[in-house]
Amino acid sequence: MTDRTVTLAAIIGAHGVTGEVRLKLFGEGLTALKPHKIFNDGALSLSKIRDDGKGGAIARFAECPDRTAAEKLRGTALTIPRTALAPLEEGEFYYSDLLDLPVVTDTGDAIGRVCAVENFGATDIVEIEKTEGGKFMVPLTEQAVPEWNEERLVVSPEYII
Repeated sequence: MTDRTVTLAAIIGAHGVTGEVRLKLFGEGLTALKPHKIFNDGALSLSKIRDDGKGGAIARFAECPDRTAAEKLRGTALTIPRTALAPLEEGEFYYSDLLDLPVVTDTGDAIGRVCAVENFGATDIVEIEKTEGGKFMVPLTEQAVPEWNEERLVVSPEYII
C-alpha cells in the first residue's frame, strides 16, 4: 500500500478563548484519533483532546496558543500517513484503501473509479464514478465484487448500471 494520507478529523471552529478547537470526527471517531499525536506531516501536535458529548471532540494543539490562531485553523483536515494506522486482521480493510481504486469488469474492461464507501447498516457499499459520467452503487459482497486488491476492484457485470 502506498503511503497516502488518511483524514481522521476536520477542524470546524474555535472553542473558547484559549486556543482549543472543535473537531468533526471521521471513521471510528475519538477512539481512532486518540493514539495519534502528530498530524499534517508534523504541522500540528496534539496536546489534549476530549469528547464534546455531541459526537465530536475538543482539542488543543501546541501550535495554537489563542482563539485567533484557532479560528485560522477552521477547515483544516487532520491527516496521518496510512502506515500509521493499526495493522488489520485477515479480511479487514480501511475504507480509505478502496477510495480512487480503478474499477473494472471481470474481463478487465474499465468502468471507472471508487469515489465513496458507505455503510447504511446491512453491508458496505462502494459508490463508483463511471468513466463516461454518472455514478452507481454496488454492495461489497463476493457476488458483486468477486475480487479487489490495492490496484483494482472487480465488479460482476450484472451489478453494473
